[in-house]
Amino acid sequence: MKKVIILGCTGSIGKSAIDVIKSMPGDFKVTALSAHSNEEELLNQAKILDVKKMALTGKKPVDGSITYYSPNGLLDMIADVGADIVVNGVAGADGLLPSVTSLKTGKNLALANKETVVMAGSLITDIASQNNKKIIPVDSEHSAIFQLLEGKKKEDIDEIIITASGGAFRDLPVSELKNVKLEDAIKHPNWSMGTKITIDSSSMANKGLEVIEAYLLFNIPLSKIKVLIHPQSMVHSMIRTAEGSLYAQISKPDMRVPIQNALTWPDVGPSLFGRLDLAGVSLTFQAPDLEKYRMLKLAYTAAELGQGSSIAYNAANEIAVDAFVNRKIDFLGIPNIVEHTIEKLGFKGIDTIEDIVEADNRTRIFVKEILGNI
Repeated sequence: MKKVIILGCTGSIGKSAIDVIKSMPGDFKVTALSAHSNEEELLNQAKILDVKKMALTGKKPVDGSITYYSPNGLLDMIADVGADIVVNGVAGADGLLPSVTSLKTGKNLALANKETVVMAGSLITDIASQNNKKIIPVDSEHSAIFQLLEGKKKEDIDEIIITASGGAFRDLPVSELKNVKLEDAIKHPNWSMGTKITIDSSSMANKGLEVIEAYLLFNIPLSKIKVLIHPQSMVHSMIRTAEGSLYAQISKPDMRVPIQNALTWPDVGPSLFGRLDLAGVSLTFQAPDLEKYRMLKLAYTAAELGQGSSIAYNAANEIAVDAFVNRKIDFLGIPNIVEHTIEKLGFKGIDTIEDIVEADNRTRIFVKEILGNI
């Protein structure tokens, strides 16, 4: 029986992970849970799963049974509680230090927090290697790549192709983007996700982060990483080998599948959430319009410039999206702010996790100053 810690248990990833675990009784035991501020739901899940160790990171808990609180309290909980694997469903840059702590305290990492790799790059993969632990991607795209690359030599890989739904504005002319509202941006056509990730899907910032993550996690040249819009969200990623063959991972658009694959790795579990029947199904693909999806183009630029620019890309996007949610800027303000930030900020000599945190903080201060002048 694997022992599991679930971080971000009240979000979409956390809830899906709990769904998988409840569907496989006897295979897993949840030893700790964390949430940001939804104390009631955290306590409810802990009761159902018989979990005694809980952390609340966004506020001081009212209930005395929650003994860990604040971001540092979460790190203490991860270090104190025994587990074989940690599911990191924390949103944004806040997920970095929990990932580091998980690996350093001898736990495999089921990673849904793409910012961990975008910000830390080779540092996080080195930490995993030094502690003889594995980073197992949970995002459907990177989970697919992880599976497709198993047993393949890196020199035999000609391309990695990451698929994208195209988000809420997939069929909207680029000229209309100046008129879109928050309510439009959070209507994802295929997935049910949180507000921030849904907006990132609409701008394709999420795909930009995934390109950077694939580049750093799988150590594949940036020039070999492509993106295709695939409206059906059934082909989650593909690889092309040197002689031209394409290999695809295809399944229903259900996040519980990659989460199950991460939890059961290196084994394969039973089919719990239905099989995809391709009879009568049409699968279509198209190249993304980089004028429409500027955040995707900017991600390639950031990755080419180096780790500091990738950190700036992520932090600037987080602050800009928050400003959009709070109706301080329009939708096109997001790529405008991110582009300006990448152009103005350059971080050198990022050698430690502390350097990463400092660069992230400096970027956020810079962007907030921009927003303060708007």
